[in-house]
Amino acid sequence: MRVVFDPVSLRRHPVCRFALILIVCLAGFGCELIGPDFRKPDSTLGSGWLDRKDPRLTRKGGDYRAWWKTFNDPVLDRLIQTAYRQNLPLRDAGLRILQARAQLGIAVGDFYPQKQDVSGFVDYLQLPSGAPSERLPGQVGVTSPFWWSRLGLGASWELDIWGKFRRAIESADAQMLSTIAAYDAAIVSLTADVASTYIRIRTLEKKLDIARNNVEAQQSNLRIAEAKFRGGSSSRRDVEQARTVMGGTQASIPALEAQLRQAKNALSLLLGQPPSELEKPLGSGQRYAQIPAPPVQVAAGIPLDLLRRRPDIREAEYQAQMQSAKIGIAKAQLYPALSLSGSFSFVSSTANGMSLGDMFQWGNQFYRFGPAVQWNIFNYGQLTNQVRANDAQFQSTLVTYQNTVLKAQKEVEDGLIAFLKAQDSAEYLAQSTAAAKRSLDLATLQYREGIADFTTVLTAEQSLLSQQDNFASALGDIATGLVSVYRGMGGGWQIRESQEFIPEPIKVAMARRTDWGDLLQPMPVPEGAAKGTVRTPDW
Repeated sequence: MRVVFDPVSLRRHPVCRFALILIVCLAGFGCELIGPDFRKPDSTLGSGWLDRKDPRLTRKGGDYRAWWKTFNDPVLDRLIQTAYRQNLPLRDAGLRILQARAQLGIAVGDFYPQKQDVSGFVDYLQLPSGAPSERLPGQVGVTSPFWWSRLGLGASWELDIWGKFRRAIESADAQMLSTIAAYDAAIVSLTADVASTYIRIRTLEKKLDIARNNVEAQQSNLRIAEAKFRGGSSSRRDVEQARTVMGGTQASIPALEAQLRQAKNALSLLLGQPPSELEKPLGSGQRYAQIPAPPVQVAAGIPLDLLRRRPDIREAEYQAQMQSAKIGIAKAQLYPALSLSGSFSFVSSTANGMSLGDMFQWGNQFYRFGPAVQWNIFNYGQLTNQVRANDAQFQSTLVTYQNTVLKAQKEVEDGLIAFLKAQDSAEYLAQSTAAAKRSLDLATLQYREGIADFTTVLTAEQSLLSQQDNFASALGDIATGLVSVYRGMGGGWQIRESQEFIPEPIKVAMARRTDWGDLLQPMPVPEGAAKGTVRTPDW
């Protein structure tokens, strides 16, 4: 139904009076939104970690903001800063925030008059002979030919009676907050991946050192075996056995070098730079840096801390809120939609002695205004099923949220047990490595003096190489385990505070290409939230 009237007839036209009454009545329902109001989902949290009684775990809150500094490794610090500035997937996550901000602006714009336009035309009318006369607005019938022009503006506004547009704004806002949380989650993964890859590089370098040192020691024993063979005090078998053991150790070096190169390539990708640029910050040559040494204790806190710190949990919560608002949007489609539309124009024609230049005389004005009601009553079943589909999807996001919380606890538990047990293994391996070194020294001395055979020396060499290699792996596992703990705790995303999520060169390029208004500027931070360039949740 559409009613069109002018202001003069507003007070006396019964249909107009009915339209005004309808507008007032429907507007009264706008105080309450259709659809569910979102509430924070329930989740299952343990009261403490499984290993909470271990003295190496403390409940006091640690500084998770820059957890990698606990390794006291300046190279690692610089690598993480470089990765934050240059990592390409992280830039992509930042651009998704910008896209979500633009989508929020679209949703906010729909709350106001959805259509505003300025239109005009100039027509030349020539009617066939004997055709009925034309009737222009405010004029009596005229005959053709004549010029007719019109210029005006119009607007149409669907009123948000049932909260459809407000729910759309709520959904878009939750989506934007979800992209910010996803950006933070990407930082958590990035910092942990850089640290883990760096630790693997240092571990492989240590293993290479061990292998090369063992080759040198085995070459020395080979020369001893050859000298004793030439002197007739040993058999050729001792020489060949020495060469066999040394060859096996030498064969492990190319495999370790390949793994080291691959680890460096992986780190280069995380840093957003070619592999050739990595040698300078890492260092090269035979003298490598040590495996990062973590502290013995870790501040594990309690599981409840995860809800406040882990960005992927916040992301899942915002996804649920976004889907909850979509239920309200779908439910609003079940009710009638009220729109107001109107236009104001100036009209002129050459009929009756007028000219096109007389268009903007006040007497040539033409305006119209009227409400319209649209109700999809014949699509009720389809619209109801859309509500059901959105409700099922909302329930799915609640399940995803609960699973994310459980997954977070699992990741922390995995990291803690790996960290603790790697320490235990390293303690035993340190003792066995020292014993293997003493055993080899003793066997070598006895062989030179002719007390022991060469098989004893070879066995001791292989045992020492194995123990040293395992000990290096255990040291790397300790450091990697601590990284896993901090990854599970959700630490590290705070590095972006006071930083912009889109680098300045990219912003400049985008501003040259498109008018972004103020969307490229830093986002306001809600009061009470952590200070930062991008908005953070108020917790």
